Formats: sequence, C-alpha cells, structure tokens
Amino acid sequence: MQPTMTKSELIELISNKIKLPKGKAEQIVNCIFDSMVDALKKGEGIEIRGFGSFTVREYKSYEGRNPRTGTPVHVAPKRLPFFKVGKELRERVNASEEEQAAGSAANGSSGSTTGGNSGSSNSGNTTAAAGG
Repeated sequence: MQPTMTKSELIELISNKIKLPKGKAEQIVNCIFDSMVDALKKGEGIEIRGFGSFTVREYKSYEGRNPRTGTPVHVAPKRLPFFKVGKELRERVNASEEEQAAGSAANGSSGSTTGGNSGSSNSGNTTAAAGG
C-alpha cells in the first residue's frame, strides 16, 4: 500500500510552511473542507483551476443482488461526489514520476540504456498507481 497524507499531516505541513499555530492551520483546513462539503450538498460543482473539479453524480435506484445469497436487494438512489483531475495537476504528478525515474537512471551505469528502459518502467508505474 502506498503512503498517504492524513488530514493531521496536512495541517502540520500548512502550519510549518506558513508559520501558523497548528490550531489556526486546522481552522483553515476545516473551513475549506466544510465549504466544499456544503457546496456539494447543494449540488454545486467545485472547480479549482490547475487542480481539478468536484461534482456530484446522481444514481437512480435499482434492484441488485446479495452476492452471498443471490436474493434481490433494493438499492436506493444516491448522490456521490466525483473528482476529475485537472490537466496541470496530472502533468505535475507525471513530471515528478519522470524526474524520479530520471534520477534513478542518472545513478545507473549507462545513461542511454537506462533512459530507454525508464520510459517503459514509467508506464508500468503509472498503471500500478492507477490500479492501487
């Protein structure tokens, strides 16, 4: 499993980066998250240029099946948040993967051979990251 940043780690990072007390940083993070949740509850979309957009997708009710018993089960309609990554964020994440691959290629014995392999290796990393 890949490491993830928790909310408390995000608060600490913000606190350290802009020299704020942790309590203030926590208020800022909570305010942002609460505002986003409120907007999504109202059915509004959220667009953060260069980062991505959040929307609410609505799903109709349907008759499903209990996988264990096979009996029919009514599934109620639901609304779920959906995130679509922005172009700039996607490029920045991919650039960091390429930089890491280039960094490990620079440590290898033959730059041209390793450089050729880093492209196919990077493709494998992208697939694994998307699946995990």
